[in-house]
Amino acid sequence: QVHVVESGGGLVQAGGSLRLSCVISGHKSNPYAMGWFRQALGKEREFVAVVSWNGADTDYANSVKGRFTISRDNAKNTVYLQMNYLYPEDTAVYYCAAGHGSYHGFPAGALDAWGQGTVVTVSS
Repeated sequence: QVHVVESGGGLVQAGGSLRLSCVISGHKSNPYAMGWFRQALGKEREFVAVVSWNGADTDYANSVKGRFTISRDNAKNTVYLQMNYLYPEDTAVYYCAAGHGSYHGFPAGALDAWGQGTVVTVSS
């Protein structure tokens, strides 16, 4: 069974940066798209970013394009989300997820594994 565990959340001032990490385990091979969703208080969960199994393709929500960068290191079984120029509206619980062969369908959220979430708070 595939598991993912996030880390790297915290408190940052507006305009600052954070890097989230997510480690995948329990998989026998690498064809898992991986990415991030977030859920702010009182709002629905929303797609943030996805990276294909080999790192060749990425996609982002419009709200984070140009500010966030997703990448992965399969040798370390880890995906990263570099978040720059953070706004208070980026405050949310960020969830890592993995889907077998699910790059194009990733934003729909029907995925194989979800993390427990890591809190990102951006102060104004």
